[in-house]
Amino acid sequence: MISGAEIVIRCLQEEKVDCVFGYPGGSVLHIYDALFKQDQVKHILVRHEQAAVHAADAYSRSSQKVGVALVTSGPGVTNTITGIATAYSDSIPMVVITGQVPTAYIGQDAFQECDTVGITRPCVKHNFLVKDVKDLASTIKKAFHIAATGRPGPVVVDVPKDVTAQMCEFEYPKTIQMRSYNPVVKGHLGQIKKAVQLLQEAKRPIIYAGGGVILSDAAEKLTDLARKLDFPVTNTLMGLGSYPATDRQSVGMLGMHGTYEANMAMHHADVVLAVGARFDDRVIGNPAHFGDEPRKIIHVDIDPSSISKRVKVDVPIVGNVPDVLDEMLKLMDASFKTDKVAVGDWWKQIEEWRGRDCLRYRQSELIMPQYVVQKLYEVTGGDAYITSDVGQHQMFAAQYYKFDKPRRWINSGGLGTMGVGLPYGMGVLMANPEAQVACITGEGSIQMNIQELSTCKQYGLPLKIINLNNGMLGMVRQWQEMFYSKRYSQSYVTSLPDFVKLAESYGHVGMKIEKPEDVEPALRQAFTEYKDRLVFMDFIIDPTANVFPMVAAGKGLTEMILAEDL
Repeated sequence: MISGAEIVIRCLQEEKVDCVFGYPGGSVLHIYDALFKQDQVKHILVRHEQAAVHAADAYSRSSQKVGVALVTSGPGVTNTITGIATAYSDSIPMVVITGQVPTAYIGQDAFQECDTVGITRPCVKHNFLVKDVKDLASTIKKAFHIAATGRPGPVVVDVPKDVTAQMCEFEYPKTIQMRSYNPVVKGHLGQIKKAVQLLQEAKRPIIYAGGGVILSDAAEKLTDLARKLDFPVTNTLMGLGSYPATDRQSVGMLGMHGTYEANMAMHHADVVLAVGARFDDRVIGNPAHFGDEPRKIIHVDIDPSSISKRVKVDVPIVGNVPDVLDEMLKLMDASFKTDKVAVGDWWKQIEEWRGRDCLRYRQSELIMPQYVVQKLYEVTGGDAYITSDVGQHQMFAAQYYKFDKPRRWINSGGLGTMGVGLPYGMGVLMANPEAQVACITGEGSIQMNIQELSTCKQYGLPLKIINLNNGMLGMVRQWQEMFYSKRYSQSYVTSLPDFVKLAESYGHVGMKIEKPEDVEPALRQAFTEYKDRLVFMDFIIDPTANVFPMVAAGKGLTEMILAEDL
């Protein structure tokens, strides 16, 4: 007989969880006491519950594990909502264990009570309220199973304090079955055969790969398929790294800030193979404009609700991405032949579009943000884990750091959450302690969770923070410049701290870099001399730098604004 709190910890041990991010409070003190009595599950004390969930999220993104966060009831729960919604938008497997007031107090407006199930329902894959200690182990088993299978996502387990105190025999289920939850894994063979036939007949094909390729660990299979076909590959923001960015067949990211060649190829393709992507608004722009060009679309996704949601597809294939790609590769036997002449002509057209060099940017006496990212790529050999916040710096990172491997690009794609970069870096370092990890951020985003510099000091996390400081909310300013007649409403940040002194006050290394010639030396010093320290690099960049190409809201993929057009 052990307590409910001890059952929670034993369940985590059974799931091979080695790291939990959290913040204690009254409703979870029994669980924290149980944590104290063992050493198998490590706990990372964050300074805000939002950071706990973001860190667990990044831990999952950068590994192949389910991230875990532990918070108390009431404000502890409400502080996690942004992080849970962020993970939900990007389909990240995570289990969040929340404390709750004792069962007899639920619904009585007790101290630090909130309706956790009701509040989190719109932004979780599933949630549970455990009212009986006998159900605790099976519920946690279900939570991990639901989080990691099918289309992944966050699951909340709400545990009242009295349940953690009750005694029960512990037996952890080896397997779990739920009558109402049986995600499809194998794609329909007939549909896969239709898809292969379309690929064989394609004259202007493109492979459009999203985050689902990375989440399902299918990057290697996608690469094999693309090279067998010799088709161009474009990635979504979340799919960067699912195909090597430095490979000839990669045409880069597509969408609002995608490359000219990727957007033109996507729009003019006659066959689109969409894998683990969802045709969201930032990818295809105006759906009516996208629909102008006749094409055949094959869509592979584990989630049937994502297929034909925004764009009608011709060959829907519901299934786990690696399983479907396996079947496709098996069907491409010796008799399989593509139209090499037509595809060759298509490549000539793509090379012509690529010749526009759409990522070329103007030089300045000031530091250009693109230059900082390029130098970071050189200094790290393109092999670092890059986390980012949200804004111009996020797009510069996506455009100029060439990701050749999956799970190296950690950012908030769907929800677009400012403040994730620093806790994301913490989560990545806990999952990959020997890795080079850099957080590319801006002076606005970094302040939203800057208290986590304290957590980094406590646990000796040698994160390298690349602060692209333009003294304003860059993406807001860019939109106001381009679409609001330069009415810069609340986009300036006129009371910034001295980031060097702030970093030093937390016990870290601070640098201020103001000249282009100092960019590379500062980065090299950070990654060599200060390899084992957190280094906060405050790069004072050109405040007028904008992100191009750009597809304005309501416009189509071929209606890009390029830097040369202005």
